[in-house]
Amino acid sequence: MISARTLHLHLALTPWFGGKTVSRVAARNALLGCAPERFLTLSIDAWREEYGLNARQASALDGRRKVDETAEIERQLDGMGATLVTAADAHYPDRIEAFDPDPPGVLFLYGNLSLLKRATFCVLASRGAQPHHWDWIERLAEEGVLAGEALVSGHERVEYQRSAVVPLRWGAPRILCLDRGLQTVLGEDLKNEGFRAARLWRYEFDPKSDLAISPFRPKAEFIGDHNRVRDRLIASLSDRVDVVHMAEGGNMASLVQLALKAGRRVRVPDSSDYAGWRDQGAEGLPPAP
Repeated sequence: MISARTLHLHLALTPWFGGKTVSRVAARNALLGCAPERFLTLSIDAWREEYGLNARQASALDGRRKVDETAEIERQLDGMGATLVTAADAHYPDRIEAFDPDPPGVLFLYGNLSLLKRATFCVLASRGAQPHHWDWIERLAEEGVLAGEALVSGHERVEYQRSAVVPLRWGAPRILCLDRGLQTVLGEDLKNEGFRAARLWRYEFDPKSDLAISPFRPKAEFIGDHNRVRDRLIASLSDRVDVVHMAEGGNMASLVQLALKAGRRVRVPDSSDYAGWRDQGAEGLPPAP
């Protein structure tokens, strides 16, 4: 027997299924009284006509009728103390839904879930940031950590690593959003720190202090648009978005636009290059070091 939760995870792991689609299928199944087993035996035409799936979604789901792999992922996560939440769950993070018009369909979480209730912030920079930007990132990260806020960051890019080590220096918690699977970054047993510089401060990942979040399968490798998904996740989980360097028309600019639209506090450099963002409601950052 397949649980509704297993079905929602199965859908979220199917190509072309975003958070809104998973939620729509869950609501439609509840309305029609359609059990998970029954839903998976429907025809492509029924999925399209009754559930509003597009051709790509219906075709991808047709190729993934068996849920054995999904159930095995659930068992592995339970054994390691990791959890998952789908966009159809009531406890899916409100911050993400308020920020992202099409949030990730599933999130794999490992560690201190209470951080999702803390005041949070992130420090962003487009690729190509210079050493003086890196110093600025560290200064802003330290400012937030000492104010009792939880940093939201990534693990792979130097711009994220410079902020992600700051909480370690102060024994403070952090949220790491990954651009690949939990096991790919933290190891099979989820004990490794996410990147080399962090291991100078703490060799093993501490789930009692930190929280790691990935919208990808536990063993997924990095592919094309994973960095974009990670960046959106970082910004969406942050109550305040600080930006020290932003390429014109790039991904960071779109995140700032979304953050302002969602009513988040946004801070940008206090220079003429960023005057347009301040006109839209962004504040000026404290001076660079």
